[in-house]
Amino acid sequence: MKAIKRYGLRLERKRFLARAWRKSRGLEGVANRTDALRDGDILCFCTLRNERVRMKYFLDYYRDRGVNHFIFVDNDSGDGTREYLAEQPDCSVWWTDESYKRARFGMDWINRLLRVYGHRHWCLTVDPDEFLVYPFSDTRPIPALTDWLDASSIKSFGAMLLDMYPKGSIDTQPYHEGQNPFEIACWFDAGNYSVTRNWEYGNLWIQGGPRARAFFGDNPERAPALNKTPLVNWRKHYAYASSTHMLLPRGLNHVYDEWGGEKASGVLLHAKFLDTFSAKAKEELDRREHYAASAEYKAYAEGLKDNPDFWTKWSEKYINWRQLEILGLMSKGNWA
Repeated sequence: MKAIKRYGLRLERKRFLARAWRKSRGLEGVANRTDALRDGDILCFCTLRNERVRMKYFLDYYRDRGVNHFIFVDNDSGDGTREYLAEQPDCSVWWTDESYKRARFGMDWINRLLRVYGHRHWCLTVDPDEFLVYPFSDTRPIPALTDWLDASSIKSFGAMLLDMYPKGSIDTQPYHEGQNPFEIACWFDAGNYSVTRNWEYGNLWIQGGPRARAFFGDNPERAPALNKTPLVNWRKHYAYASSTHMLLPRGLNHVYDEWGGEKASGVLLHAKFLDTFSAKAKEELDRREHYAASAEYKAYAEGLKDNPDFWTKWSEKYINWRQLEILGLMSKGNWA
């Protein structure tokens, strides 16, 4: 990469960090337990709004996999999310009623908290409906993965967002608090994905799956991006540039290819398509706080009028991470 381009990306990263500092002034501490953080702790960062029904399973899932502490930004929930999280001894919670859109869809808030609390920790940044699956995740906790990444001098770990869905209408089976969402949304698309290279940031750009075919069939290039880098050995000069799709410095985006083979990677099982989705889509469309004037949620609202069934005869039922590796959706690389 030319020196002038490297310099431009360095300035862009500094602008993101400065912007994050400014936007963080709108955050109000609700429960700050970060004094309890210890060297080597795995941290989870999450921005959310009105996700109370998901929280018990979300916390249990990541606790069982070795996350030591959770850092949440609550964007003015009205369903008890903030109060529930503030009671959890391994959670720190900040609140804001400022614009999610004007905070770069929450990433300014997260970048600031990552800078302050994530330095020299492995940090997992996910949405409340994203569940990380990685090689050997059925037998090895996240600290085993991060120990191996450290030993291999790998600073970031990529994962493809895999949209999960039920067989039949999403409204047929109600989701209950504490329930494993993949008891309902247990199907996924094994293929139907396009991959291109983003040469500016060095990351792969992945699109496709059920959202592309159900909501963006006429404009697949506008379908949501599925490439993410959720797990990073954080340093205070790092910054997410666009959600968790890409980071700066640029080298952190090189999460798939390496000399002589492919790097280990994972999958984020995406539990978006439950019976709660219709109400959530309407709320977010009314708020208009998402990317491109909430164009994604406009497509959802239009598509949901027909009460769609995402299932097809080519759908695969989820079994485990080994199945995902066989299908080429993730890789264990040279981790044995």
